[in-house]
Amino acid sequence: MGTNIPSNILSLQGQRVNRIFFDPDLGKVVIHGSRDRRRKAIDPVTGRQGTVNQYFRRKVTDLPLFGHPCVIDIELAQVWISKNERRLEHCEFVDKGCRYTKRFCRLVSGLCRHISIQAVSKHLGVRWETVKNMDRYILESTLPALDPSQLKGLTMIGVDEVARAKGHDYMTVIYDMVEGHLIGVETGRTAEVFSDFLKKLRPETASAIEAVAMDMGPAYQKAVRECLPNADIVFDRFHVMKNYSKALSNQRRIEFRKASKPGKELLKGTHYLVLKNADKLNDTQSEKLQKLLDENANLNILYVMKEQLQSLWSSTTVEQMHEQLNAWCLLAEQSPMYYLRKFAKSLRKHAVGICNYAKYKLTSARIEAGNVSIGMSALE
Repeated sequence: MGTNIPSNILSLQGQRVNRIFFDPDLGKVVIHGSRDRRRKAIDPVTGRQGTVNQYFRRKVTDLPLFGHPCVIDIELAQVWISKNERRLEHCEFVDKGCRYTKRFCRLVSGLCRHISIQAVSKHLGVRWETVKNMDRYILESTLPALDPSQLKGLTMIGVDEVARAKGHDYMTVIYDMVEGHLIGVETGRTAEVFSDFLKKLRPETASAIEAVAMDMGPAYQKAVRECLPNADIVFDRFHVMKNYSKALSNQRRIEFRKASKPGKELLKGTHYLVLKNADKLNDTQSEKLQKLLDENANLNILYVMKEQLQSLWSSTTVEQMHEQLNAWCLLAEQSPMYYLRKFAKSLRKHAVGICNYAKYKLTSARIEAGNVSIGMSALE
């Protein structure tokens, strides 16, 4: 169905709307546009006018339209600057490398103020991690600058990294893990970025911090050891299990390569089954998973060990958690599976930070799966 809706009503600067139609195969409304040829080709880096080298098309997700998900099919110009310089022009309504419009990101962040990230993810059909990244990007771009020197009463904090867009600039975000407040957003993800934040804290505030939750990357560890020598590092459970899932996925690829034709057919479409917890599967999925585990000994071992690994976080003391972790690693180290042994080696290397969970019961899940409070009650 054609349309005469002007592009300025849809706020698609630089685009001419050709038609709007419903694609039954996608189950989405599609807005098809073309670049306004009257628009000058501007280099996004220097701001200088250039010439159009060629045109590229992009599909980006926009706000739902008429009760359906919506995709905008746009056309952008590659600007010719010199013989070796060609860059894609800036688009006002979508950031470079992002597959979602800015207004869609604002909608997601607004919903996160009222319902959980998980609920937003299910409602809009967007991956959980993508919702989290959108929310943090909008917070970073709209919140006033946060002054670390005004913070007080911190005892446990969390630090994480987030990409503005896949494969592009990163930010460091810091939380008060007790109150659940966002207390810092810094550009970059290096040790220096986090160190600069910690050094701006008042001495009495910094010295009162008992624990810092983070992933197992070395940069943030270095910053904590230098600036908060008395604080314990707690490695986040989510990131530990994410690393185990990578090991499991790598082994599954090995099993697929060496499987016979019937074995390959059995393995097809089972990737998510071995990664999901048993209580998240329906009856059909459970039956399919059980058949796979019965036929493949290595994947069966990895699946059972995943459940045993998850039980670590049920430990009541640090000592008990260390004992269970050591026992788990001993089993893994006896396995012929390379990626399982490699993961066990990493687990031993980070054992102290992992087992500190039993002391502090600290996890970023309470923030990442819930609401990020905008309040600053930690301020004076």
